[in-house]
Amino acid sequence: MTQDPQSILSRHAMRPLQIAAVTLCVLLNALDGFDVLAISFASPGIASEWGIDRAALGLVLSMELIGMALGSVVLGNVADRVGRRPTVLGCLVIMAGGMGMATLATSVAGLSAIRFLTGLGIGGMLACTNALVAEFSNDHHRNLAVAIMASGYPMGAIIGGSIATGLLAEGHWRDVFSFGAVVTAIFLPVAWFLLPESIGFLVQKRGPDALDRINATLRRLGHEGAAALPPPPEKPVKASIRQLFAPALARSTILLTIAYFFHIMTFYFILKWIPKIVVDMGHAASQAGNVLVWANVGGLAGATLLSLLTYRIPVRALVIVAMLASTVLVTLFGLGQDSLTQLALIAGAAGFCTNAGVVGLYALFAKVFPTAVRAGGTGFVIGIGRGGAALGPIVAGLLFNAGFGLALVSTFMAMGSLVGAMALLLLGRQAHPPAESPLQAG
Repeated sequence: MTQDPQSILSRHAMRPLQIAAVTLCVLLNALDGFDVLAISFASPGIASEWGIDRAALGLVLSMELIGMALGSVVLGNVADRVGRRPTVLGCLVIMAGGMGMATLATSVAGLSAIRFLTGLGIGGMLACTNALVAEFSNDHHRNLAVAIMASGYPMGAIIGGSIATGLLAEGHWRDVFSFGAVVTAIFLPVAWFLLPESIGFLVQKRGPDALDRINATLRRLGHEGAAALPPPPEKPVKASIRQLFAPALARSTILLTIAYFFHIMTFYFILKWIPKIVVDMGHAASQAGNVLVWANVGGLAGATLLSLLTYRIPVRALVIVAMLASTVLVTLFGLGQDSLTQLALIAGAAGFCTNAGVVGLYALFAKVFPTAVRAGGTGFVIGIGRGGAALGPIVAGLLFNAGFGLALVSTFMAMGSLVGAMALLLLGRQAHPPAESPLQAG
């Protein structure tokens, strides 16, 4: 029997339960996608019922993103300390509770607080699922698996958004949150029974019964057990934010954070403001929801294409191209279109490029950060980057309120993707795969 438990997963064909665990992470990310965008689908109804202006609406739209920033950093680090599985289950409880409480909100302040709480769970979930997929996948399929996981986000927005559009046409904006609460709660028992703890995490944590737990998990996954644990590193790495700024990781951590922060500003400007922009053009809220769905259809297509291209083209190069194209297309979105169909098409094209960039960044996170700090590193970059996500809708709302037109606001917000591309150009080719040996990220 091999003495390296992680190499069993890395070098052998993926077994059915590994594939099921990765699939569950894709679905959990899809759940994240719907939960985040629920407020976007509901925003026209909220603005109408409560009579709030664009600046106040921009604050509400950003509150769960602020929660996601904190949740990614704090809960990502928790996942590296106590485990991916318990953190995922805790995040599901927070998300289900937050979606349920949103149906009871009666004020901007109350809804903002609830969305902040929901964001804590969503942010922690994304840090965990990215690490889990990287650690359950083998070397051959890791890039594809991480990219597919990230593509779950627009998938959830498409499917959930289509349902939300129907709910808005026949009911009330609160029905969107009721639906989200029920679906999130359903995932709790599914994750409890289907999701094992990561082998990589168990190897890092060790402990007196670590080998027995690892072998039990390996056999459950359909692999042979390991004869012994690999030798511990001479200088054990403790899961902490400080390790992300050690000499080996500091430059990559900083550049990835900059790239994610600025690109996600552009990404969330599109996703958060499309419904309100379309309604302000004179269209119904249900039609505005359809345009947002098309933006996410484009996002899913972009994620899928990038996933397939990672087999032949370095990930970093793909992300840089996607970000440059995103800069152009978000600018074009702001020029306005003659019909709802044309608006949906340009929104879909913008979604294609912006989401392809996000998906590629997640694949880079999995390469750059070693197992001991993978969830924490991913969480840190996403968490700080979510500041950009929160800032995007707020800045756009303030610009609109100041009297700037859609064209100028869109051009300004598109520059985030350009800054992200420049940061990745400076990143270079150094990265670390889950096996902890040098690997080029492209």
